[in-house]
Amino acid sequence: MAELMPFAEQERSDLLGLAESLTPEQWAAPSLCEDWSVRDVVTHVVSYDELSVPQTVTTFLRGGLRPATVNEVALRRYAELEPADVVRLVAACRRPRGLPSAMGGGIALTDGTIHHQDVRRALGMPRVIPRERLVPVLDFSLRAPTLPSRSNATGLRLVAEDIGWTAGHGPEVVGPGEAMLMAAAGRAVALDELRGEGLATLRRRVGGTAAG
Repeated sequence: MAELMPFAEQERSDLLGLAESLTPEQWAAPSLCEDWSVRDVVTHVVSYDELSVPQTVTTFLRGGLRPATVNEVALRRYAELEPADVVRLVAACRRPRGLPSAMGGGIALTDGTIHHQDVRRALGMPRVIPRERLVPVLDFSLRAPTLPSRSNATGLRLVAEDIGWTAGHGPEVVGPGEAMLMAAAGRAVALDELRGEGLATLRRRVGGTAAG
């Protein structure tokens, strides 16, 4: 497996730069993740870094091994942090550690990139994700067990025409790589940026608002 940690660090540095620029109103604004504010999403990205192995296991057990519930349990530890505290936390976790550092940094890179976009899209602050990061994120997302991307994309051929990336077999879904990533991960807001004979199938599979 490719070493993705340098890309994960770059992604977190970019997220830190965004976090440092946010106004109080933006921190409190809703993200694309259901029931989560921008503050919640930014905190979630680093919410597993400080957990030891026993603490991580306990968090998963308390969450009943259900990803969305486990994420809520992990996030609860940071419920009292103010935005300035969250910025300091992200800065301290610029190099992923703990669970997010697993699989060569692939977990941190993929989770961080998707959630970074959950914030930017909700705030109307688009960016161009560097191709050298976006390609491995797309690849990793289709095999990540906690993401819906693999099941959403089953039986479809995904074509990210702007970065020359393809995956799968079947009716095509075509469009920008970032929109492909977000739609496959369950973000319905990105579906209108895609096209192709497989889009109707993907649209049926994708829910309304993404869970954390």
